[in-house]
Parts: sequence; C-alpha cells; structure tokens
Amino acid sequence: MPHHDPATLPEHVRRIVDEIETDSGDDAPPTLSDGHSNGRIESAVRQIIVEIGEDPKREGLLDTPARMHRMYRELTAGYHVDVERLINRAIFEVDYSEMVVVKDIEFHSLCEHHLLPFFGRAHVAYIPKGHVIGLSKIPRIVEMYARRLQVQERMTTQIAELLMERLQPDGVGVVLEATHLCAAMRGVRKPGTVMTTAAVLGLFRRNDKTRAEFFAHIGRRPPES
Repeated sequence: MPHHDPATLPEHVRRIVDEIETDSGDDAPPTLSDGHSNGRIESAVRQIIVEIGEDPKREGLLDTPARMHRMYRELTAGYHVDVERLINRAIFEVDYSEMVVVKDIEFHSLCEHHLLPFFGRAHVAYIPKGHVIGLSKIPRIVEMYARRLQVQERMTTQIAELLMERLQPDGVGVVLEATHLCAAMRGVRKPGTVMTTAAVLGLFRRNDKTRAEFFAHIGRRPPES
C-alpha cells in the first residue's frame, strides 16, 4: 500500500511515523500542524454514541469524537510509513551466516474485525546470506505493521516477507503471540487466551533442525511438521 505524502499528515501522526522510520539521532523532517479535520470521523462517532443509547452532548462524551479521531490516526500511523526511510540504508555486508534472533518485541495492534486491540510479543529470526540489517530496524518493521488494521496471521506473514525481500537471506522465521480483546471481552469471553502464529520461509521451512533451533531460542516448541 503506498505511503501518504507527509504534508497531509497531522503532527501527532507524523511524529509516530518519524519514530518508526528513523533511529534516534537521524535527521527527521519537520513536523506539521494538525490543521482542521473534515469532521466526518467525529460525526460518525457521535452517531455511534447515539445508537448505543448515550448522549454525545453529555460532559464526559463531549470531546470523545475528537479524541477518537486523534487516537485512530495514531493507531493506524503504520499505513503512512515509508519502508525506504525506515530501512535508511541500514543493510550491511557482513561475513556472518549464523542465525540472528530478536525476540520479545512488544506490539499493540487493532483487530480489523471489531476494531478492538490485540497485543503481545513478536520473535523474529533470519539467517544472513552476506547481509544483515541494523538491530533497531526489526522492531520498527514490527511496529509499522502493528499500527494498521490487522489480523495476526497476515501481520506475521508481512513481517517475514518484507525481511525476505529486502535481505535475501537463507531464511526467515517469525512468531507472534498475542492476546485479543475481541476474545476476552465479547462473545464467549475467554480472558487469558493467547494466539500464536508463525511464518517460516527458506531454510526455516525446509530444514527441521533450523526451525527447531529458532523455536529453542525463543523458548517455544516447534509446531509439528
């Protein structure tokens, strides 16, 4: 999905995009003022408030539509991230061919089915083939995909495929473990349930030993072949 022109983004969203795209100390473009909302989101939120039987003019709800507008723009800032700026030439030639693992990357995302949060930890590994990526870039890639309307399965695959495309490694493995509030708060209400998804490419898919090593690093049992 193409990223948006930074000039069209509100300042608070631009700041989040900058945080994902750039390392501390990198040159970041100037932030921009929020400008004026067209009011469509605020109007829709007021209508939802009415439909559930509340009064949008009540003191506690008066500013809720504007707050929700700002909140959802922040939580979906990942749509606007430019992958080229995020990576920012941080792929380096290194004579190293053993597994690289970055684990316990915290993330928060929004389930696209109910717009309720799901959150947890990501574990990412790859086997370099002449190139490595800067350590901070992997959590930023996770954050970019988390700040979108998501399903966990797709997010897992997106992270793996981007690393495979950009690094051309011998293999990539990604595991996400998350709690979904749509399962904890609604329907059958099963709090404490954790969903685990995995994407394995290259050697991680073809070689049982490689896959088992990855799962051992993150302290998990590999799925049955």
